[in-house]
Amino acid sequence: MAITASEVQELRKRTNVGMMDCKKALTEADGDMEKAIEILRTRGIAKAQDRAGRAAKEGVIEAYIHAGAKLGVLLEVNSETDFVARTDEFTGFVKDVAMHIAASAPIVVSREDLDAELVEKEKTIYREQALQEGKPEQVVDKIVDGRVDKYYQEVCLLEQIFVKDSDKTVQDLLTELIAKCGENVTIRRFERFVLGDES
Repeated sequence: MAITASEVQELRKRTNVGMMDCKKALTEADGDMEKAIEILRTRGIAKAQDRAGRAAKEGVIEAYIHAGAKLGVLLEVNSETDFVARTDEFTGFVKDVAMHIAASAPIVVSREDLDAELVEKEKTIYREQALQEGKPEQVVDKIVDGRVDKYYQEVCLLEQIFVKDSDKTVQDLLTELIAKCGENVTIRRFERFVLGDES
């Protein structure tokens, strides 16, 4: 099946992927636009994982102040080049993540950033709760693991459900950005400020 230039152009417009990759995906999908998008997304995620080890030293620091000026966020997001840090996709992502942090109050970027003692304390609490609920000893560990995973989803930014799209986590959003821009991007750190909060 012959793929037309206008089909390639439309796919490029919809996915922000290079012309050659769009043409290959359309050829592989026998001209089916939706199938081609799925192929590109799958490849993009694979490429994003390959880029994860590359140094990201450029980027931006974003300040978000919520209406009423009683809640604010400072967020650092890094990219490999200043060129990517100035794109609309990158700056839009950073603004969305800063707003998400204001709304969802994560305490760390990823589970690796959590204090091991804090996680152990949570596990002890969950174990005690399960035993007090009369759960059989042989299933207590599974219950504890499930509750710890839920705890990670509540406090780790990358594992939280994105406030503007309940079908995606913040990690999904980050992976999509990496696939689009072709560079490693990392959420380095953030601070969330609440007026009068001394913690």
